[in-house]
Order: sequence, then C-alpha cells, then structure tokens
Amino acid sequence: MAQDSLKRELSFTQAVALNMIDMVGIGPFVVLPLVIGIMGGPQHISAWIAGAILALIDGFIWAEFGAAMPKAGGSYVFLRESFGERWGKLMSFLFIWQTMIQAPLVIASGSIGFAQYLSYILPLNDITRKIASGTLVILLTFILYRKISTIGKISVALWIGVLGTMAWFIIGGLSHFDPKLAFSYPEGAWDFKWAFWVALGQGTVKTMYSYLGYYNVNHLGGEIKDPEKNIPRAIFISILGIAILYLAMQFAVIGVIPWQEAKDSPFIVSMLIERLYGTIAATFATILVLWIAFASLFAVMVGYSRIPYAAAIDGNFFSVFGKLHPTKKFPNISLLWLGGTAFIFSLLFRLSDVISAILAMRILVQFIGGAVGVMILRKRIGSGNLPFRMWLYPLPAVIAILLWLSILFSTGWKFALSGVGMTMLGIIVYYGREKLQKK
Repeated sequence: MAQDSLKRELSFTQAVALNMIDMVGIGPFVVLPLVIGIMGGPQHISAWIAGAILALIDGFIWAEFGAAMPKAGGSYVFLRESFGERWGKLMSFLFIWQTMIQAPLVIASGSIGFAQYLSYILPLNDITRKIASGTLVILLTFILYRKISTIGKISVALWIGVLGTMAWFIIGGLSHFDPKLAFSYPEGAWDFKWAFWVALGQGTVKTMYSYLGYYNVNHLGGEIKDPEKNIPRAIFISILGIAILYLAMQFAVIGVIPWQEAKDSPFIVSMLIERLYGTIAATFATILVLWIAFASLFAVMVGYSRIPYAAAIDGNFFSVFGKLHPTKKFPNISLLWLGGTAFIFSLLFRLSDVISAILAMRILVQFIGGAVGVMILRKRIGSGNLPFRMWLYPLPAVIAILLWLSILFSTGWKFALSGVGMTMLGIIVYYGREKLQKK
C-alpha cells in the first residue's frame, strides 16, 4: 500500500500543535469585529459559544473516524470506506472535487487576512496587499518542501509562539477589564425572537471559520504515532483549548474597548494593545498576529496536501498527485498544486466573501456527509470494532446534521446555492467520467 510509504513520526504533542495553530490563524482577529457588528453588542459572545459547541459535537464524529481509519486523506478515506463500494466512490470523489477549490480558498483567506494586518505596519494599497498575500503563499510552499519529521519540530515552535501571543493579549486585556464596558448590552439584546436567532446563525458562520481545523489531525493520520489514542485526544484538547482562548479574548477586548467602537476596527488586537501600552507595543502585537497567521497557514497546507495524495493512490484522482518526493517522502506534487492555486485565489478574492464560501462548499459533503457516514459505518462493522466510540450515539451525529444545515442557510442564499451547485456539478462530472471510462 502506498499509504505505508508515509512514516509515523508525528508525536501527540506535535499533533496537538498542528491542530491548534491550524485553528487559530488570522480568523479570530479579523472575525471578532464582524461578529460584534452582526450581533449588535456584547451578546456576540453567544456566537463564539455556539461555535465551540458545534465543534465539540462534530469532533466526536472526526474522533471516531480518525481512530478507526488513521490514514492520509482524512475525510476522503472516511467517506470512501463508510458509504461502501458504490456510494463511497462518489462521496469521496465529491470531497476531492470541492477540496481542490475550497482548500486553496482556505489558504488564500489566511494570506489575505495576513496582508490586512500587515497594512497596520506598512502603508499598503490594494495592489501591494495582493502582492503581500501572494508572496506569503509562495514562501510557505518553499518552507514546507521538506520531510514530515522536520515539519513536526517546526510546528511545536510555532505553537509556542501562538500560545504566548494569545496569552499576552488576554492577560493585558483582562488586567484592565471594565465590567461596565463588557456588559453594556443594548435594549433587547437578549430578546429571543426571530431576529436574534438569525443574527446568531450569521455570527456563528463567522466564528466557525475561526474554529475550523480541529479535524486537521485526521488528514495526517498516516503519519501520527499511536493514532487510535492520539487522534481523538488531539481533537478534543484542541477544541477545548482554543475555545477557552477565544472566549477569554472576547472579554479582554470588549472589557477595554467599547463594543460600538470595536465593531468597526479592522485591527482590533492592534487597537487593544495600542490603548493599553502605546503604538510601539501595538506594532509588536501586530507582528505577533502575523506570526500566528503564518503558523496556521503552515499547518493548513501540511494537512490539505495529503488529501489529493490519498485520492490519487486510491485511483480516484490523477495519478501524478500520488507521487512522493524521492528522498524527503512527502506529497510534493499535491503541495505545489495547493500553493499555486492558493496564490491565484489570494490575488482574486475578498476575505468577507471567502469566509462564507468556504463553509457553504464544505457542509453538504464533508460535514453532513461525514455525520451520515459514521452512522453507516457503525451498522456495517459494529461499534465493538471501533477504537474510539462517541458518547450518547447517535445523538451527536444527528445534532451535528441539524446544526450544519442551519449554518448552511445562515451563510446566505447566494453562498448556500453555490455550495449546492458545486456539489451537483461534481455529481455530473463524476458520472460523466464514469461513462467515459466504461467506453
């Protein structure tokens, strides 16, 4: 098996590090003001709590899959194996179909956000921001062009930088915490009518963008030591740890900056540190935000580069993507594709549209398909053969399906229809390809 060519050299600590730096990224720093504006006050914290709950519920699905099938490719392998020979081939193809578009979009969103914060330090216009985001993608591709054991060590160093930076922001904000600012709810803030739930759904779309990545460890399943134990642990530790950091950061910000002002700030963290410690400290804080964004994109590209590789060695994608580097033993063609496509996307799209598009394109196949798949897998092989079993089965899977559907509609009809349209187009391409192969 070509999967066996990958070496299990990532330790538990390295797996957690890659997961957490994937999750943080630029997301919370660019999304925080958007969520405050959508919710219209400090009650925006409910959207961050809702995102954490959805991530935890969905985490049970990924933990059960990851422990049972610890191979490179993550969802590609899970969908192929759980849906059986006939439908599994279709579902896994659809996952690759949407991944080859949305994965570069994820990378591009991080690089665009990176350039946005960079403009706090450097006077960038629209053109130079695009140059900065594209250059970042090229740099990351170059750095990742090496064997996985080296990448694991780099990830731990980046992870330490991420945790240290978040701790500084949180401790600084909470040490100057003003309850009058943090809890200055507008009239009707907790009026649980239709408008509140619509705003909560739209806000959770943005917060979920910041939580995404808790499943990244599954994409590296073929390179993790003792995966039956380490994959579930890495998933839940990552989600809980990041949720605590995010919630603490919300109070650190709105306890210092009035929410009416925070919702319009493109550099919310820089503003926080500038207000606490001055301009020089704010510049340094911005550099640390850029460090976090860089670290996250590092982890994202490592994980996604393994997905086309897994499909190619399975015969369900172009065979060139199944090649490993002759000496460093990593999927170099797959990495080059992601880097090149993300470079183009980073020059074409805006961050606000990319966030909604990423979720809309993933939900039907990756998340809802995964929840259905794990229930099918249970019936096929029995729960007794699973190294990890979700609690209160099948409740987490059913709740995850309902919550993901609500998130899909909350992205807006334009993006929801585009996600459905891409799936339908993928089905047409799949059966057209099958027909040609038979001929």
